[in-house]
Order: sequence, then structure tokens, then C-alpha cells
Amino acid sequence: MTRVWQWNRPVTVREVLEDLQQERSIAYTTVMTVLDNLHQKGWVRREVEGRAYRYTAVSTRAAYSAALMNEAWARSDNPAAALVAFFGMMSPEQREALNDAIRIVQRDNPEGAAPPAPPAESAGPAPVTPGTPVSPEVSPDVSPPVSPAVSAADSPEGGAESGTPGR
Repeated sequence: MTRVWQWNRPVTVREVLEDLQQERSIAYTTVMTVLDNLHQKGWVRREVEGRAYRYTAVSTRAAYSAALMNEAWARSDNPAAALVAFFGMMSPEQREALNDAIRIVQRDNPEGAAPPAPPAESAGPAPVTPGTPVSPEVSPDVSPPVSPAVSAADSPEGGAESGTPGR
């Protein structure tokens, strides 16, 4: 997925293969299988071009990352505490990026406007509106989550368990 996202255009198995072979030895069939698996999981769409497929990412890397964060937050038994712990782990630069993002959301959704609805597959809690006080049961000494919400096998980033390279 990383290569498909980096190129930001439809790519063939051969193009991905040649790019990966600059770093390591990898078989054509391995790349073809990974792209086919990503297609079957819905991470990429493909179109026939001649005798080959061209693969295109279904969503951006940023949208994928946002979905992972939303899923992890939604699975928490105390979403506000999870946010406090997450914010506590941020660097000053990350906090500034968060502040920038909040300003953009507030600009695009002025007070009084309904926030966008969460994706249908999300059964998690309602999002916290910036500026909303956090409930009193939130403790700043909450431990951060230990494991990701999505297993490597389900991730388009891949992992050793899935046989899917991250590039």
C-alpha cells in the first residue's frame, strides 16, 4: 500500500515490483498476490489495461490512519481517558498539528452546524467536540493502549503474519 499511496496514480504489478527490487529481491508473483489480496479486502480497486491490471488506492493514507485512530478510540471503555492518554503521548509538534486540525474542523463546521456523521461501520461513541469539557472520571495517569486496534493481517500496511510487505 505504501507504494500505491506514494505514487498516487494507478500502478501495475510490474511497476511495484521494479520499485521494490531496488531495495530487495522479491518475486513478481509475490507482488501480484499482495495486490490481489489488497483488492479482495477492498483497499485497492483495479482496472484492466491490456493484459495487466492497474491498481489504485481506494482511500488516502491519511483517511486510513484516521480510521485506525477512530476505531481504537471507539473500542475504548473510556474514550475520554483514551484521548487524554493519547494527547499526553504527543510531542509539541504533534500537539500543534492537532491544534491546526481542530481550527480547520471548527472553521469548516461553525458552531451550531451538525458534525459529519461517523462511518456506518463505526459503532463507537459519538465524537468529542473540541472545547467540550472532559468528564470528571477521566484520569490523566491512564496508561496508553498497548496494542493496535487492527491486526497486521487486516492492515494494508501488511505485516509478517499476513505475508503482506508494507511497501
